[in-house]
Amino acid sequence: MKVRIKFLGGAKTVTGSRYLLEIDHLKILIDCGLFQGLKELRLRNWDTFPIAPSEIDAVILTHAHIDHTGYLPKFVKEGFRGPIYCTNPTLDLTKILLLDSGKLQQEEANFAQKKGYSKHEKPEPLYQIEDVERVFSLLNGVEMENKIEIFPNIHVTFFPAGHILGASIIKLTVQGKNQEKKIVFSGDLGRFQDPLFNPPSRIPFADVLILESTYGNRIQKNHRPEEELGKAIRETYQKGGVATIPAFAVGRTQLVLYYLDYLLQKKKIPSIPIYIDSPMAIDVTKLYKEFTGYHRVGALIDESSANPFNHKLLHYYSSQESSISLNQLRGDAIIISASGMATGGRIVHHLYNRLPNEQDSFIFVGYQAAGTRGRKLLEGDTTCRMYGIDVPVKAAIYYIDGLSAHADQEELLAWCEGFVSKPKITFLVHGEADASEELAKRLQEDLGWNSIVPEYLESFELFDGI
Repeated sequence: MKVRIKFLGGAKTVTGSRYLLEIDHLKILIDCGLFQGLKELRLRNWDTFPIAPSEIDAVILTHAHIDHTGYLPKFVKEGFRGPIYCTNPTLDLTKILLLDSGKLQQEEANFAQKKGYSKHEKPEPLYQIEDVERVFSLLNGVEMENKIEIFPNIHVTFFPAGHILGASIIKLTVQGKNQEKKIVFSGDLGRFQDPLFNPPSRIPFADVLILESTYGNRIQKNHRPEEELGKAIRETYQKGGVATIPAFAVGRTQLVLYYLDYLLQKKKIPSIPIYIDSPMAIDVTKLYKEFTGYHRVGALIDESSANPFNHKLLHYYSSQESSISLNQLRGDAIIISASGMATGGRIVHHLYNRLPNEQDSFIFVGYQAAGTRGRKLLEGDTTCRMYGIDVPVKAAIYYIDGLSAHADQEELLAWCEGFVSKPKITFLVHGEADASEELAKRLQEDLGWNSIVPEYLESFELFDGI
């Protein structure tokens, strides 16, 4: 039996996670993500897929974030018909995120045509809602830590990764004629001291490890990020402004709500309205009640008076009309809206309307990939281009370190130390080049591991004759 891997994405970038495993004649894709950020990366979404989707036998998802699932509708549109395996919360979250992605892409194409700022006479979306809906019948939910056989002699087990609801570490077990081999995909690993999720599961053995490296060159020293969040909100309130928090609907919004509830209880921020301006975040938050066994705040949710996702200051806005009405707010309010990197969604119209206001603020609470609006604002850009217009940046821009859902360098190394024996080879993925390369160097120096940072479309033979 021969096993090969090809890196179709997530190589020297934090987006477009797609890893192709070839086990003899079988082809299994781990994650099927959308490229985001830099234009040169986004253009890959429109390229012909490196292998005909109809030739792929199965897809396995680590978690629901769009950079891991967002290409699925186009993948199915182009011929994929196999099963898609994931945990049960990931199944429900994937439906929510893909429907939102399809809707956004249609809206953006229509808006670009209406305003005439696209170079294409008739801008087309990457996929539409009907393409998204074709994905749903292929999704197969699996219980966490339940080993299943997906093909003869090939088993998959999902273990908690602590990143978002349902996020998993994937262990693939390949039984050859002579021996068994274990291939582990870390997925995105969460923090060790996250208030919502338990730390990532320890995996004792792996012959090959594919390890994320988002923060492979960073140590998050801020262990009380809620204090900085409270300070930014108070400063905005004192100026009479509105604090707007770009936050991913899945994971980050719920973490921010948890901390805001804590700050309110401790009277560290004023009692002002909090608007959740994201239909997707509303749907996602409901899943926390459905899957209480997958997170740490189930007991709080069951106690209505202590539920951080449901109190008198919270207002959930679903309709477009209610979202637009927030433009009339002149102060004493907090708005949470997606997307977290300000690449699309309702946050863009908040940026358009509030960046020119000196009293307002934008508080970024997560990783900002190269090329995104969020990254450019944090780097000090004085204008922000939206809807074909350069909008002046007058609002205060904050970044709260320590609210990331990704393990930092020390946590990644600590997780790796949990292996009883070192893997034969470790590939560093899902990180910008400097982050992946520094983590590879630390693994080599500290643990004596054979670590490689793969290039985009690079292939490796893992085993031959097992």
